[in-house]
Parts: sequence; C-alpha cells; structure tokens
Amino acid sequence: MVTKTQRIDALSDSGVSLTASAWRRLKRSPVFLVGASIIGLFVLVAVTAPLLAPHDPALRLLEDQVSRADNVIPPPQDGYPLGGDQYGRDLFSRLLLGSQQTLLVAVLATVIGLGGGLLLGILAGAFGGWVDSVVMRAVDVMLSVPSLLLAVSIGALFASQTQFTVILAVAIVQVPIFARLLRGTMLAQRSSDHVLAARALGIKEGAIVFRHMLPNALGPVIVQSTLVLAVAIIDAAALSFLGLGAADDSIPEWGQMLGGAQNIIDSHPQLAFWPAGCIIVVALGFTLVGESLRDALDPKRRR
Repeated sequence: MVTKTQRIDALSDSGVSLTASAWRRLKRSPVFLVGASIIGLFVLVAVTAPLLAPHDPALRLLEDQVSRADNVIPPPQDGYPLGGDQYGRDLFSRLLLGSQQTLLVAVLATVIGLGGGLLLGILAGAFGGWVDSVVMRAVDVMLSVPSLLLAVSIGALFASQTQFTVILAVAIVQVPIFARLLRGTMLAQRSSDHVLAARALGIKEGAIVFRHMLPNALGPVIVQSTLVLAVAIIDAAALSFLGLGAADDSIPEWGQMLGGAQNIIDSHPQLAFWPAGCIIVVALGFTLVGESLRDALDPKRRR
C-alpha cells in the first residue's frame, strides 16, 4: 500500500534525474544521516589520530603499575582516560592510532577487490560465451567457500604475516562479489536499446563496452562497495584476532588489540570492549550508508 509520504515523493521526483532524486531522499533519511555521521567521525579521527593521541602507543609508560602476579593493569587516571593495557601502554592512544590501520586495511582491500572484480565482471559481461562460463565457474567456486574461511586460508598461505597479507586476503575474498554483480548488470546492458543502437551504427565493441555499458553498470557496484567496506573491517579484524595480521603490535590495530586481550578478558573486559565496540560501530555506519544508498538508487521506489 502506497503511503501519503511516498505519493508526495513520487510527485516531487517526477522529471528529476535518478541521482538528484536519490540525494533528495538521502538528505531526509535519518538512517543515512546516522551512518554518514559515524563514517565522518571515524575518518576524521583516523586522519587526525597522530595529533589527538596524547602518548606514543608503543611506549610502556605505565609499566610500573602492571603486576602480572596479581593480574593488575593501570586503571583510568589523569592523562590516561582509559587506563593502560597489560603492557602498560596507553589504551586511548592505541585506540586512536588503531583507527588509522583499520581504515587503511578496509579501504585498500575494498579497492583491490573492486579492481579485480571489475576486470572479471567486464570480461564475463562484455564478451559472454565461453569467457563468461570460465569466469563465472571460477567465481562460483570462490563463493562456495565461506568468506571468512577463505580469507583465513589465504592468509595462512604466507610464510610471514604482515598487514599486507591481511589486505590481500580480504581483497581476494571480495573479488567474486564484485565480479558477479558487475557481470549481471553488464549482461542487462547488452540488450538495452542504446547498446543495440550503438552496434547498429557500427561503433566498435570496445567503445560500446567502456562508453555505453560500463558507466551505466557501475551504480550498483559502487553501492555494494560501501556495504563491502563494513565486511572488510570485520574480516580484517577477525584475521588479526586469529594471529594472521602483523606480528609487530607497536603499530596498533583494533582486531589485533582484541586478540591480545583474549587471555585476560575475564578479569579486564575493557581491553576487549573498547576495540570491539569501535569495530561494531564503524561497521554499522558503513552498513547504514550502504543500505540507504541502495534504497535511494532503486528506481522502483520512485513510482
């Protein structure tokens, strides 16, 4: 049943481009505004983390307050609002600097995965036939394995674990997601009127693919990349938690901090609560924005 608000939106959107209509909907969406605010704050903190962090996250400034025999760690105090970790390092500074590594891993993994997915999706969607069959069978094999299990398997193949191995493992997992989505939208474009008209005019196939098909097929892929960013943050944190991230913990990362706290989580749950809470909130922000974009760009909602 169409509500009064939807009828008003449909009338106001008549004669307006899909992009303008989508932006109008997003500005009125509290879900999008909340998600965008979370993402904006996360990016701002990550960019300015070196300026905001009161202490070097690698220095054990509160080591004299750590007692392994009594299982005591530094509590919150002046200059250390969240106290210290089990090694006497400032927890607040490590959370701030950890946002940089989390953002770096998520963005690079998504960009690499998007690039690989675009390549496979273009090959499958533009040429079809046996090329489509070969690419899609490889994609089906990758999608048949749970994403986290596949990422763990890829990460475990490397002799030494670094931040790059986490990025590569998460990126490879994302490739088939983008490839299948782009392939579907490219196939839909192959039979569209403007593509058929271009072929009738004798335009070369390469120009048709990159000037007519690909630009019109990228919309859903861009929206999906926002949702995949949330998954990338969680997968990267999971790999670091399992010990498949960088071995050097002087450069903090939220998943790594969560993994380092697992042995004392019963007595000091705050060491796991803060990084886990940050991961959940940031992933939620990207998910809210992605869902809002998908709804706003859906042409069916303009009717």
